[in-house]
Amino acid sequence: MSMKKTGKTATKKRPAAAKKASAATASGAKAKTAGGGSRGDKEQIRALSSMSGDICEDAKKLQSVLDMIKDASAPLPVRMAALQTMLAASFSAANFDACRPDFLAALRSVVADPELEIRQRVLGILSREHDGYAQQVLLDGLREPAKALLPPEKALQLLSYDIHTEAYPVARQIIQNPPNPAAKLEAMRLLAADAASAPVFEKILRNKREPEDVRQLSASALHGLDPQKLQEHARKIVLDKSEGDQLRATSLTAITQFAKHPDMIKDSALQKRVDELRTGEGSAALKRVSRRFLAKFSR
Repeated sequence: MSMKKTGKTATKKRPAAAKKASAATASGAKAKTAGGGSRGDKEQIRALSSMSGDICEDAKKLQSVLDMIKDASAPLPVRMAALQTMLAASFSAANFDACRPDFLAALRSVVADPELEIRQRVLGILSREHDGYAQQVLLDGLREPAKALLPPEKALQLLSYDIHTEAYPVARQIIQNPPNPAAKLEAMRLLAADAASAPVFEKILRNKREPEDVRQLSASALHGLDPQKLQEHARKIVLDKSEGDQLRATSLTAITQFAKHPDMIKDSALQKRVDELRTGEGSAALKRVSRRFLAKFSR
């Protein structure tokens, strides 16, 4: 698949691929009706599973396995078994480096496969190999959803295996206009490694309309990017009676573990509030961390 093709061209090709996949499914169903297809698939899978680690030493054997991976008309379980055979060889075969280029080339040839399971598995393998082509395909799909080969949350997850700065602007855009909650969370996890994104996490942490799990993730990311800023926000959250117990407990834990001792001794407003939380109607976790805070910073 050329990276220069327009989204319109990519959209046109996908229905054709889907028709091919449907035809393959119909063909497989017909074979099973005849009584031989299912048994044949199982035999192929058993044969693939029993292949030894010398697959790179047998050019014909290697090519036959790679051809199974690339064959969109073959049953999905057989193709997945072929993929697993190559992965097993990559871990156990001492000479796998000799056939790695052929394996990666085969994977690149099926990144736009009609089967989502194949696309996801192949792009996952390539991403862990830090493959530039796979990264570009994933980025293109995030920038232009018509080109997307995977759901946005999965694409972001795979990009995190080898983060490049060009992924950060895309992740920020997804946070501003998320296609779904899972994609927003994955974009936040990716940006947790980007120092320039600290203001993004501050904004989310301050926003009480955000779900609590999103604000919790923001607090965690901000601790890694700008610990002092987290301390400032954590204090405000603990003092705010309208905040939820879970976020207050998280904030108070951050203060207890990382705040400077003299500052906390002098902070009478915070000391008073934590003492109220220790005996109030809050959760057991909030009371527990309140006791820890007071034990550490008591006057």
